[in-house]
Amino acid sequence: MATVNGVRSVEAGRLLAKIESKQAVLGVVGLGYVGLPLVAEFARAGYRVIGFDISAAVVESLNAGRSHIQDVPSEAVARAVNEGLFHSTTDMGRLGECDAISICVPTPLSKTRDPDVSYVVAATQSVTDAVRPGQLIVLESTTYPGTTRELMLPMLEAKGGHVGEDFFLCFSPERVDPGNERWHTRNTPKVIGGVTPTCLEVALALYNRVMDTMVPVSSTEAAEMTKLLENTFRSINIALVNEMAQASDRLGVDVWEVINAAATKPFGFMKFLPGPGIGGHCIPLDPHYLAWKMRTLNYKTRMIELAGEINKEMPYFVADKVQDALNAQRKALHGSRVLVLGVAYKKDIDDVRESPALDVIRLLEEKGGLVDYHDPFVARVREDGELRGRDSVPLTDETLRASDCVVIVTDHSSVDYRRVVELAPLVVDTRNATHGIFASNVIALTDSYQRLHTPTRA
Repeated sequence: MATVNGVRSVEAGRLLAKIESKQAVLGVVGLGYVGLPLVAEFARAGYRVIGFDISAAVVESLNAGRSHIQDVPSEAVARAVNEGLFHSTTDMGRLGECDAISICVPTPLSKTRDPDVSYVVAATQSVTDAVRPGQLIVLESTTYPGTTRELMLPMLEAKGGHVGEDFFLCFSPERVDPGNERWHTRNTPKVIGGVTPTCLEVALALYNRVMDTMVPVSSTEAAEMTKLLENTFRSINIALVNEMAQASDRLGVDVWEVINAAATKPFGFMKFLPGPGIGGHCIPLDPHYLAWKMRTLNYKTRMIELAGEINKEMPYFVADKVQDALNAQRKALHGSRVLVLGVAYKKDIDDVRESPALDVIRLLEEKGGLVDYHDPFVARVREDGELRGRDSVPLTDETLRASDCVVIVTDHSSVDYRRVVELAPLVVDTRNATHGIFASNVIALTDSYQRLHTPTRA
C-alpha cells in the first residue's frame, strides 16, 4: 500500500487496488481532440469511462456511437458504448462517480495574448463540487508552469482534504498530433508529474495500464514546462525556416533545395519546413503561456516573442506573393477570383484551429480578392471568426479554369496537383506541393521578385 511521509495512505491503497482490478472508473472532462482519444484507450483496456462535455450535441452523438474526431473511428466509440464501457453526459455532478478524472479542456489565449484558464477553473470547480476521498485528478490541458499547484490545488483543498492523502493531483501534458498515423495516444511517451510522490505513484499505476511508455518527472511544474519547451522548440525552428524562406525569396534561391541539402548532414541539423504560417492549438499558443508567466517574474522571453512575430508575418508574405504574381500577369488582385486549396492547419486533417489559411483568405479579401476555398476534409468552416459558415467549393475543372489564381495553402495528399497546374492559369504554391511539376504558371513560396516579373503564360 502507498505511503505518505512514511505513513500508510488508506485512500491511495484503495485506489491502487481498484486500478489493479480494473474496477476504477475514469472520468474525462472535455471530449475533443485530446479527451476522446484518451477515452478510447481506457475503454479498450477494459476500464469504464464516463465522458463529460458542455455540448449536448457532442454527448448525444457519442452516446449514439458516432465520433466527431477524425483520429477516433466511430466503430471504436460504438464498441465501447455497446460494451457498457463508455457513456457521456453534460451532468458534471456525476464526477463523484469517478475514481480518476482527466481534465482535457481548451486553454486558449485572450485577445491580449494572455492565458485564458477559465475552462480549467470551471472544470476544477466542477470537480471540487463533486470531489470525494480517494480520487485522482490529472490536468492534461496545456498551461503555464504553476497552474496545477497554484490554481487547482487550493480549490481542491478548500473542501478540507489533503493532497497525497485524501486525493491525488497530477499534471500530464497531452501530446496529440492529429492525423499522425505512426504516433498516437497509446504509443507516444507520456510525461507526468505529481504534486506529491504518492500522487505520481497512483497516476503511474493508472496510466501504465494504457500507455506504452510513461515518463515520470519530479513535479507538476516540470511536466508543465516540458510541454511548453516542446512546442516553443518547434515554433522557434519553424520561424527560422520561415525567415530563411523570405531571405531566399530576396536572393533568388530555392529554399526547399537548400533545406533538403542541409538535411543530408547526419548531425547538428533537424529538418523543418517553411509555409504560410503556423496553426493548430499548440504551436501558435503554447509559447505565449511561458512568455506570460515569465513576464510576471520580470523576465522577457526574447526568442519566443521574435519567433511569434516572424510566424505571424507569413500570411502577409503569402498575400503579397499572390498580389505580385497577379501583377506579373497584368491583373489586379482586386476583383480577381482566387481559389485557396486547403484551410486545415496541416495536411490530411480536418482541424482549422489557428489555421494560417484563414488569415490568408482574410488578407486576400481585404485587398479586394474574390476568394473561395476547397478542402476535402473541411466541408464548412465551423471555427468562430469572420469565415465561420464558409463552405468548401468542389474542385472541378471549371472551378480551376475560372480562377485567376490558385493558392496552395494546405497540401492535402488527395489533391491531384498536376491537374491543378494544368488547368489553373496561375498557381502560388506555399507548400512545395508541385515539386517536380515544371510549368511557367507555378510560383513557389521563394520565387524572387525578378521571377515574378518575368511574363508567364496567360
